[in-house]
Amino acid sequence: MGFSAIPPRLDSTADVIAAINNWAPHADAAIMHVSPAWAAMLGGATPDSAVRTVELPLANYYRTKGLALVFTVDATDGLNRAAEAPELVSAGRSITDTMIQRLYREWVFAVANRIRPEYLGLAAETNLIRQLAPDSVYQALVTMANAAVAQIRAASLPSKLYVSVQVETAWGRPNGPYQGIAQDLADFPFVEALGLSSYPYLGGFGDPESIPLDYYSRVPQGTTLPVIVVEGGWPSVSVGGVMSSPAEEARYITRQEQLLDSARASGVFQLTFYDLDLSGFPPQPPGSILPLFTHLGLADSAMNAKPALAVWDGVFRRPR
Repeated sequence: MGFSAIPPRLDSTADVIAAINNWAPHADAAIMHVSPAWAAMLGGATPDSAVRTVELPLANYYRTKGLALVFTVDATDGLNRAAEAPELVSAGRSITDTMIQRLYREWVFAVANRIRPEYLGLAAETNLIRQLAPDSVYQALVTMANAAVAQIRAASLPSKLYVSVQVETAWGRPNGPYQGIAQDLADFPFVEALGLSSYPYLGGFGDPESIPLDYYSRVPQGTTLPVIVVEGGWPSVSVGGVMSSPAEEARYITRQEQLLDSARASGVFQLTFYDLDLSGFPPQPPGSILPLFTHLGLADSAMNAKPALAVWDGVFRRPR
């Protein structure tokens, strides 16, 4: 159980460290959800040096806190699955380029070799990318992820490998029939675990109690893969047409505990422990969906606990 290093405001490294120090007592693991260092590598940095400069120091800090590490590689645009990573777009490049695929493979290998997370996810929300992005982009993701696995396994590196799928997409939410993840399992046959990304309020659920009990457990049916929720949440304010409140967010954590138990999940993460103060973030492009995710924290942007934190702590204290 844990969170990522995202602070309420992106003002300084000190803010990141303070954020981690505040949430560490509520966690036994940390998640790093990271895009490859496209700009640095296109500028001449080696993939290994990019990992050693940026990701490795943070991973080492987590280790000093006694936190297990889960690492998701996000190779496209996390806020727009129809698009490629903004750094690649601005450079006029694409993961369909063989050179970009090589940079991805070498960067992922450096993560696997230098950081050695307990779990390493090679792609994020693969089913949503397949649904929204050009097929050439999805096929490039399949190709380079599988190629990276071959390199990792040839070196006998220890991380358990996964990709994440988007639960709302797997269920065909909000209006369609259940879709499942058979194509993802076929395209990424190396997976040793399954990452779940779930934001049910964006899938048409009006309240936490309306989420089916098998919402997580149905997705990996037919496999023996362990399940880890690698991102998700429920807002404490009304957003995106969904009415909510701090009390409703707390009820979501209660319901999520039931969903996790039903799926016999191995772990659960939220990317944000804090609400986000967007005045401290870079300007977002028109139409950005980031505002839909600003109030998922278990503490507000002033680092004050919300009611959901007490519920989370109750789950965290359960014997495991």
